[in-house]
Amino acid sequence: MTPRPSRSVRVLSSAVAAAALLTTAACSDGDGKDVNQAAAVGRQTPSGSPTGTSTASPGPTLTESGAQTALITAADIEDDWTQVKDSEIATWHDSLLIGNVDVGDFLSGKTDAADCQRLLDGLYTDQLLGKPSGASALRGFSQGDSRLLYQVAAYERTDPQEALEWLKTLPQECDQFTVTGDGGGERTVQVIETSVPDEGDDRVGLRVTIKGTADGDPATLTEDVAAVRVGINAITVTAGGLDGDEDDSVKQAVTLGTQRLNDVLAGKSPASTPSEIE
Repeated sequence: MTPRPSRSVRVLSSAVAAAALLTTAACSDGDGKDVNQAAAVGRQTPSGSPTGTSTASPGPTLTESGAQTALITAADIEDDWTQVKDSEIATWHDSLLIGNVDVGDFLSGKTDAADCQRLLDGLYTDQLLGKPSGASALRGFSQGDSRLLYQVAAYERTDPQEALEWLKTLPQECDQFTVTGDGGGERTVQVIETSVPDEGDDRVGLRVTIKGTADGDPATLTEDVAAVRVGINAITVTAGGLDGDEDDSVKQAVTLGTQRLNDVLAGKSPASTPSEIE
């Protein structure tokens, strides 16, 4: 691991309410999206691996209906997850992910800071692997204060492998850093590697924690992330909240979700039909 200069763990302003950890900022553009999302998207850097070499093989084309069919259901993940309406997913853009990474935390300055900024922006916009260039579908689940977002997407004109290679560098490049929010509040972010079931053509797992205070009390938001490539397609799982890690549920989603995607790409019907919410 590359040596890092010492850092002090700084915390959020006590004025930040605990609810802000799991809700969007107050401003909205009218369709449920946070107005800061556009700024977050604008900060994203183009996808690219250190080598820039394309490795994903072409394969069956994922259709919009196929992407929907490949989505997991609440029965596919452990514990007491409940599927939520699509309109609720639109409010899940966490305001704590909005902020500027402190360049001073890195020996290589702007280069590493840009990677960490891209991570936060990708989590905020649900586009960790970049914007899908083909069919895509999302499904969200809630359990207490935790949320799980599952995405299936095709990357017909981009290479998801490049994004996976980039994600693999983050536990070293972004092991710990500071973010300053729009209101001046500071948070400490840590990124570590996690294990992912041996599914698909390649895979990566991360745990991202954001530490600070809310109403004067310590608070930690934990996000477990997994991405799995299947040809030019990929599934992405993000789960977390104030209740701690959701690693088991993420692993279950990866295992059964990859099976569903493989079945759809092979022209087969998955074992179960995704449930619908009225």
